[in-house]
Amino acid sequence: MAQQAEEQAAPVATMSVPTLTAMVVGGMVGAGVFSLPARFGVATGILGSLIAWAIAGAGMLMLAFVFQNLAIRRPDLDSGVFIYAKAGFGDYAGFNSAIGFWASSVAGNTFYWVFIGATLGAFFDGFGDGDTVLAVGLATCGVWLFHYLIARGVRDAAVINRIVTVFKILPILVFIVVLLVSLDAGVVADNWLATGYGDLDGLGDQVRSTMLITTFVFIGIEGASVYSRYARRREDVGRATVLGFLSVLSIFALVTLSSYAVVPQPELAATRQPSMVGVFESVVGDWGEVFISVAVIVSVLGAYLAWTLMAAEVMFIPARADDFPAFLGRENAAGTPITALVVTSLGVQALLALTLVVTDALNFLLDLATSLALLPYLLAAAYALKLGLTGESYDGVAPAVRRRETIVAGAATAYTIFLFDAAGLQFLLLSTVILAPSALLFVKARSERGLRLFTPTEMGVFALVAVGAVIGAVGLWTGRIVL
Repeated sequence: MAQQAEEQAAPVATMSVPTLTAMVVGGMVGAGVFSLPARFGVATGILGSLIAWAIAGAGMLMLAFVFQNLAIRRPDLDSGVFIYAKAGFGDYAGFNSAIGFWASSVAGNTFYWVFIGATLGAFFDGFGDGDTVLAVGLATCGVWLFHYLIARGVRDAAVINRIVTVFKILPILVFIVVLLVSLDAGVVADNWLATGYGDLDGLGDQVRSTMLITTFVFIGIEGASVYSRYARRREDVGRATVLGFLSVLSIFALVTLSSYAVVPQPELAATRQPSMVGVFESVVGDWGEVFISVAVIVSVLGAYLAWTLMAAEVMFIPARADDFPAFLGRENAAGTPITALVVTSLGVQALLALTLVVTDALNFLLDLATSLALLPYLLAAAYALKLGLTGESYDGVAPAVRRRETIVAGAATAYTIFLFDAAGLQFLLLSTVILAPSALLFVKARSERGLRLFTPTEMGVFALVAVGAVIGAVGLWTGRIVL
């Protein structure tokens, strides 16, 4: 994701497949990978993890193919993920997709700061699990330091991002190689089912409980799509999405499986987050703690930079397309979408304050970020399915191609619906708590342009969102929904 911001001001499209692929990889490889060993360890054994990665890999690959096909079938839609929801299901659907993606980015960025705090907590008790006053104070300084850096101009930020991209991949590869070389056959045998330890649910529940973490680590698969208007060729967007996805899937699966090769499942489950630190330390000694901890901080800061740029872009583009209020489309003298950046930084700050009262801040933010990202993914997949079923944009295309792409879109749609079920009712309601009040921005944008507020269908959707928000708010107030 190193060069997308640097080239943002370029008058012509110059991004190659490798650059777009780097955007996808850079967007996905952040903090989530460093939490995989314990998140899987607490849920399942080796067999369950293999099934989980197979399901997640197949489902997300279908989604990657969806973005590839949409880039080819609708090359005129070059404003990112939200534009597919708008084209397929109307302005209000597009608005909710953009808000959901932005809110997911904000929750993910907050997760990054808590993760850094938890990493420092292994060395300094005052940081705890990243949710102490000291940790929030340090994170606050970081939020506004990065805000200042990006506000100066995205070119400066891109230079830093280009440097950290290499440094966040190499330590992960070292982790995988060292653990596979240290493989203990006895540990592998015991971890295959891990039923002998007596603390796991049935295999189906094991797999289901891993779905959110597998989805969280793949958030960013749409990275090339967001900046697709800078691609040299439209088909390069799809190629980059698939190449980036397959590369990252291999890394994530190997991190999980190599951890099971050296640490028994109960110990893996009890490993302090970021769990890659403890696992690596158990194999190589004390220096491993420092090595992976430094990698965590470098990787997370790089991911935070990339996703702050992405979040600002997701607000800026709809504002320029008259879907968000005009004030969110303002730029400063350096060409930075400054109002969108301010709103993004304030959103992260608000969630940082919330971590002081949340029971398990790391897992809460991870699950929230994932749940919010599901709506944009579902609407994009559903739009691709709609195109295949209606034949729109398939003039002159062989029936077999249309049939294949329709099946892919159907599979991606079904997978995202399954993820909503895996997320659970709590996070669905929390998503509506964010989406319902955000409709004020939609109202303002429509009034600025003198447009009709809602169609009858959109009014019905808004009513459902509002009801969900009320139920969610009451659940929070009464304690039925516990953060």
